[in-house]
Amino acid sequence: MLTDRWYRLKSFPSQMAYVRSPHRFNVVPAGRRSGKTERAKRKVVYRALDTSRLKHNFPARFFAAAPTRDQAKRIWWDDLCAMTKPFWAKEPLVGELMIHLQNESMIAIIGLDKPQRIEGQPWDGGVVDEIADVKEEAWPKNIRPALSDRSGWCDLIGVPEGRNHYYDLYEKARAEMMLKGKKSEWGAFTWESAEVLSPEEIAAAQRDLDDQSFRQEYCASFINFQGRAYYGFQDTNKLPVSKLYDPRAPLIIALDFNVSPGVAVIAQELRLKTLGNHVVTCVIGQVWIPENSNTELVCNKIVTDWAKRHQGTVDVYGDATGGARKSSALSGSDWDIVKRDLRAGFGANRVAFYVPSANPSERSRVNAMNSRLRTKDGTMKLYVDPSAAPNVVRDLEGVQVVTGGSGELDKKRNPSLTHISDALGYYIVYRFPVASTGVSFSTQLRA
Repeated sequence: MLTDRWYRLKSFPSQMAYVRSPHRFNVVPAGRRSGKTERAKRKVVYRALDTSRLKHNFPARFFAAAPTRDQAKRIWWDDLCAMTKPFWAKEPLVGELMIHLQNESMIAIIGLDKPQRIEGQPWDGGVVDEIADVKEEAWPKNIRPALSDRSGWCDLIGVPEGRNHYYDLYEKARAEMMLKGKKSEWGAFTWESAEVLSPEEIAAAQRDLDDQSFRQEYCASFINFQGRAYYGFQDTNKLPVSKLYDPRAPLIIALDFNVSPGVAVIAQELRLKTLGNHVVTCVIGQVWIPENSNTELVCNKIVTDWAKRHQGTVDVYGDATGGARKSSALSGSDWDIVKRDLRAGFGANRVAFYVPSANPSERSRVNAMNSRLRTKDGTMKLYVDPSAAPNVVRDLEGVQVVTGGSGELDKKRNPSLTHISDALGYYIVYRFPVASTGVSFSTQLRA
């Protein structure tokens, strides 16, 4: 009765150790695209179809979760529907993200941006993917208590993201498993992407990612971040690229909505003959208003500096939070003001806006920036003109991560830093992400 979705998998020792785990809770940090989520999907479905092991007389309930509802739906919904179709009791409930099976078992897809969504009903088991991006308090306060009524099981899987609560859970599980063996309630399993992916794919990833991002994403390493956030930026990333400005090529505007300072980054994707004729990101300008700025003043500066001379299209990226809050003393959200002023300045048919539904994690943004600045093999794909964008250089050289943290930016050390590099990061993580960011984007095309 199995559908074509149940394609044959190769058996790898490290994966099979996880598949055969006798432990109630399993922590599985594994490399990107290495099969951990596929194995977890099959486990959820197996358990939902096989209720003979359950000791209670109530319909079995299982969950498949991720940091946000959109992300959970994207990761789980289509595949779990395809894997369970022959066993449906009725059509899956798309609005509620629930699958009801003929044996009365139920599988629910849950977003943990509001961890309380998992409360209120007992669970027999489930999986949380991308656990590193789930709120730290979700496991002890929401998920673990919801498993108590039925002694439910849970697997916490994902790619490491610094030494945060995921690292703590993994170390706890590993220590307990080493101490108690098969009798341990906790199990810990890990493997690198290279155990599953081809050497060609691994080599391609090394060409695209910086060293730390590669070790984190493909080697499943819990990186202990310290020092400079943008360690990929060096003197060789400084070039007078503003001289290469092309008035007919798309102009990129990247925004971070702030008052002191008010900032924007101006960039283009340009082909550099001196660098093998490759297309690279060139930061060719900036807006920097040190005090008492607002979104309208930033937009006015952009229009004054660029509208008359630029002939091509304009692509605008930025901070998702600008859709909710208002710039001081002005009517409408920050994005409302940006759309109004830039359309008026450049012409409505020339400007497109790329607005995220939510900001990707800070670590995802920093990883994307470092990988664009310098890959593991030394390739540079991002250059900044130090004369045209001195504050971008200042940020890339000066922003630090929190000492002893998980790679979080230290925004208290120098309040004037982080804002303009954040702006550039919103563009880079959208166009050149290291991995899926887990957020969706709304694109308002040119008229």
